[in-house]
Amino acid sequence: MDDEPEAHEPAQLALAVQLPDDETFASFYPGDNAQLITALKNAALGQGDELLYFWGQAGSGRSHLLHAACAELDDDMGEMAAYISLDAYASMSPRILEGMEHQALVCLDNLDAIAGQREWEHGIFNFFNRCRERANCSLVISANHAPRHLGLTLPDLASRLDWGVAYQLKPLDDEGKLSALQLRSELRGFKLPTDVGRFLLSRLSRDMSTLLAALDLLDNASFQAKRKISIAFAKETLGL
Repeated sequence: MDDEPEAHEPAQLALAVQLPDDETFASFYPGDNAQLITALKNAALGQGDELLYFWGQAGSGRSHLLHAACAELDDDMGEMAAYISLDAYASMSPRILEGMEHQALVCLDNLDAIAGQREWEHGIFNFFNRCRERANCSLVISANHAPRHLGLTLPDLASRLDWGVAYQLKPLDDEGKLSALQLRSELRGFKLPTDVGRFLLSRLSRDMSTLLAALDLLDNASFQAKRKISIAFAKETLGL
């Protein structure tokens, strides 16, 4: 009689994860990814395909987009979204997916992390089948490579992923990254001068995670020191 409550406990833990409130579609600079963003919005509204898969390199914004899809979900009718980052699979059990098919939207991030993990591959395969049977559960999955290059050991899971719609998250060029930094700064209530943005691109790693972390440091330091952001201030604050 105790089996059923235990089966649903992991799902409740997943739903309790607090997502970043600043990672929305409005704060994501699209670049050449307009089609992917439209597909994600449709998935959040239950208007897209039952499975949406997209891949991109580290730091390209995959997690940001999944967080945005969860935030986009209209909960006026009590619908809920679930987000699970599979790079933490070692601290979780595939049982966390039990009952998730009753959510309107489920986002699985970093699928590549469980490639070769037999228990997880079977768990996700079975979960996908339950989503299909329910028909009104949208499943969005991200990884660092296209499905055929993930190194999955369960052929049935690989073939299921090939059934869905797949997009590549195209990386931004330097001008796009500059625009992304300036968009984020505007949303935070300050202006990032173009020369400072170009300086950051020339002196830091060009992945967006590093650049946005530097932007956060500059914003906080500028506020505390009551100084405008300049190249000199960036050099001093970031030790460049």
